[in-house]
Order: sequence, then structure tokens, then C-alpha cells
Amino acid sequence: MSVQIVPGRNTAAVEGDIVVFHIGLRLNRLRAISSWLPALRSMPRMLRELSEDKDSGLLGFKILYGSPRDFYIVQYWADKERLLAYAYQQDKQHRPAWAAFNRRARNGKQAVGIWHETYIVQAGNYETVYVDMPAYGLGAATGHVPVGRRGETSAERLEAGKKKK
Repeated sequence: MSVQIVPGRNTAAVEGDIVVFHIGLRLNRLRAISSWLPALRSMPRMLRELSEDKDSGLLGFKILYGSPRDFYIVQYWADKERLLAYAYQQDKQHRPAWAAFNRRARNGKQAVGIWHETYIVQAGNYETVYVDMPAYGLGAATGHVPVGRRGETSAERLEAGKKKK
């Protein structure tokens, strides 16, 4: 599998506020497969559904692994309204998966843990740089532009973001 390197110094092609959503799953009891496997399998379906809907608000995501027991996803959203709306939509994948997880969790004796963190980041309070990297993080979610368009240093890029507010 060949990875396309984006040459030079680049920054994410995003302007304005963003929402960073971290979500993870921890296998507390490895042998309790019937408790954690459905939860583990539900996330790819949700990500596929969101990725196929260009109006969902999901800009992109990255799946990371902490240990054999920990699964972790960083998601980038256009706004909190669409993130929250997705969580409650009855006709989408999340709501029934969450209800099923809660039913299993009541009987699962803490076999699986779920966590999430939501960060609403205002323009001017984030900056990015990628040097000779494949598309990654916020840059993978929004595209890249040469660093010079936003400033050569982190401080310059942060200041440029504040001016566009």
C-alpha cells in the first residue's frame, strides 16, 4: 500500500471554528466477547454513514489504537449542532447502537467501557503544521495549504486565525 506524501511544509485548509470529538472503547473483560463485539462493530457503520452524507458535518476522522484493549477515534466536525443532531437521530446508526450498548452494559458487569470528549475550538485557538507527511489529522479532514498562506510560525498561524474570526 503506497502512501502519498504531501511535500513541504503545509497547514490544514480550514478556517473558522471546528469541533474535535474523541471517542473510545476499552475492553475491560476480554472473554466477554458478546458484551464488547457489538459495540466495536457499530462504530465503522456509523463512520461509513457519516462519511457518505456530505451534509452530516463530519469533516474526517482518524482511528488510533492505544493498546490491545483500547480503540480510539478522533473526529473533526464542522459544528457542534450537527454532531449533537446525529447523536439523537432515530433513523441513523448511532441512536439504536447506543440503546443496544446500554442494554448490554446493564448486564455486562463492566465488560466494556465507552468514553468521549468534545472540544469546541474557536478560530485562532488552533494551528497545524505537517512536514513531508501524508494527509493526517485535521489536514486529512480539510485538505492542505502551504504554510506560507497562513504564516511561517505557529504564532503567526494562530494570529491569522484570530483575524478571520
